[in-house]
Amino acid sequence: MKKNKSSSIAVVGAGNWGKNLVRNFFELGVLKAICDENQASLAQMQKLYPSCDTLNSLKDVLARKDIPAIAIATPAETHFGLAREALLAGKHVFVEKPLTLSEKDAAELIALARKNKMTLMVGHLLQYHPAFIKLKELAVRGDLGRINYIYSHRLNLGKFRREENILWSFAPHDISMILALAGEEPESVLATGGNYLHKKIADVTTTHLEFSSGLKAHVFVSWLHPFKDQKLVVVGDQKMAVFDDTLPWEEKLLIYPHHVNWENNVPVPTRGVPEHVSIPYAEPLKLECEHFLECLEKRKQALTNGEEGLRVLKVLNASEHSLKENGLRINLKSDKALPSGNKDTSNIHSTAEIDDNVEIGAGTKIWHCSHIISGSKIGANCSVGQNVVIGPDVNIGKGCKIQNNVSVYKGVTLEDYVFCGPSAVFTNVINPRSEIKRMSEVKPTLVKKGATLGANCTIVCGHTIGSYAFIGAGAVVTKDVPDYALMIGNPARQKGWMCECGNKLNAKHQCSQCGNKYRKFKQGLQII
Repeated sequence: MKKNKSSSIAVVGAGNWGKNLVRNFFELGVLKAICDENQASLAQMQKLYPSCDTLNSLKDVLARKDIPAIAIATPAETHFGLAREALLAGKHVFVEKPLTLSEKDAAELIALARKNKMTLMVGHLLQYHPAFIKLKELAVRGDLGRINYIYSHRLNLGKFRREENILWSFAPHDISMILALAGEEPESVLATGGNYLHKKIADVTTTHLEFSSGLKAHVFVSWLHPFKDQKLVVVGDQKMAVFDDTLPWEEKLLIYPHHVNWENNVPVPTRGVPEHVSIPYAEPLKLECEHFLECLEKRKQALTNGEEGLRVLKVLNASEHSLKENGLRINLKSDKALPSGNKDTSNIHSTAEIDDNVEIGAGTKIWHCSHIISGSKIGANCSVGQNVVIGPDVNIGKGCKIQNNVSVYKGVTLEDYVFCGPSAVFTNVINPRSEIKRMSEVKPTLVKKGATLGANCTIVCGHTIGSYAFIGAGAVVTKDVPDYALMIGNPARQKGWMCECGNKLNAKHQCSQCGNKYRKFKQGLQII
């Protein structure tokens, strides 16, 4: 990668791991300064890298206008304070794992980076390992079939730490890889362990993760092990994969074409010959550093951005909680909305704007350039597309899908499982004039459970869209719509009835697709 003056880096912390970041950024031609409070470490760095400045404090780094980005490799308890100061000073930040020790602090860093339009990246190194990149590619492509089970071992004798236990020292990388392969967050976490060298610091832990898809995973970490073992095993129903980072490069990733046949109701294993996967050599840390520089240059989101770091942090904290409670199962999934000030930002894109006094349900995703205005409440497991505006004071139920370019104004209420197609339009004042303020004359619009609003349709305010009604693309609704009614045209007129499954009913009010039957009543149809 060519040297880019706009990507000049200062590394803060030149100790055991920081010196590796120093070496890689120097070799990439972007290392401007090295910062460490330890004078002996700085002196050693100055001998090795005489062309780079050596500084004693973060304050000195932040004052440098020729240093737009910093990499933090200091103890975990310092990450939040250092990263926060850097982001407030308008610096891009790469921070070694874990992002912080507190989910609240991590969320604050993510919000700050988003507000200041800064890159925030977490050093989950193994996501940049060529063997894992290839493994993830095979898994996503479906070469392994349905993934049933993942386990990882990260074991060694030492290095013993006193500032953190083995869970926080070894497990973040494995959790990061497992979440990347799963493509979802776990429903529950359970952890057990043992303290042998210090009564308050775990030396061995096993963490079990369960996902809503049925996938299960466990992470076994220890610094009291007779030999080094760094292994990730992925068990699919078609093939199995093993990423063993202790083996020579050409053997790091093996695919086992094993499968199970059923003979006379008895499972019989069939073993295949392991397949070596060819992987071009590259130092993972160099690839990680290059990715950070690419994010700075192209102003794009990092693969292991703040949101990804927060997802890993949630699992770590849940594991720690379970560990302290002697293996208590911790449930991470809940339909309870998160109040303002404690919003889960893990599914919120960095370009989205979330005002204060907003409630966002667990599992809800908010995509690029959307704005949720104060006083609004969004239920669990919703999907809010790009360039969507919601609020102020709007209530949206759970499971709703709001596609790109939709504005849900004050006065509009969406019940559960409402679908709003791209560029669907709501109004809230019946006779607007630019020069006359009429927000006190807002007419309410209610869209009931399960209704579908097609692309580019318009819902004139003051009306109710019935449950499971279906508004066709481009239709203009100027009156109340019965439950299950199919409406098309301008103005919209009823052209039949729709089933809950989304197919049109026949003349007998039956669905030929799912078999549901309906009968008429005063508000439209009701299922029998």
